[in-house]
Amino acid sequence: MAAGKTTIGRHLARELGLPFVDTDESIVRVHGAIPELFAARGEAGFRAAELEAVREALSGPPCVIALGGGAVTHEPTRALVGDGAVRVYLQIPVESLVERLKRSRTIRPLVGEAPTVERIRELLAPREPIYLESEIVVRGPRRSKHEFAVEIADRVRAFQK
Repeated sequence: MAAGKTTIGRHLARELGLPFVDTDESIVRVHGAIPELFAARGEAGFRAAELEAVREALSGPPCVIALGGGAVTHEPTRALVGDGAVRVYLQIPVESLVERLKRSRTIRPLVGEAPTVERIRELLAPREPIYLESEIVVRGPRRSKHEFAVEIADRVRAFQK
């Protein structure tokens, strides 16, 4: 959440000459706003919608996919991504994530209206070990989004060889 997946993903897609898919955008297109989806169907309903968005993205031509930060908490989604993608983890310090979340106008149902370091650490604790299973881990934020994308593109190409 707030690591820059969408922005860096768009840059990465350009670097690799691939289409870009943001699963949150796909979910909104089909189901409407994410906070309303959470309110109507709960996290389980959201994760089911997310699984379908990921399945659709992976069934098409090769592309760069930005997943929601909690996608890895849903075992079927995690398995699907693990089988069908080169996973990249943008590892950003918690304090930077909190500052970004405070500046964001996006409503994040799992964070609430006032993000705190404690809440982000609480969300990150079970996720980070899974994130660290990624084929590529890139630490930030001390670089531009473009520099992130170039580094990741180089590492993806090397990984695929």
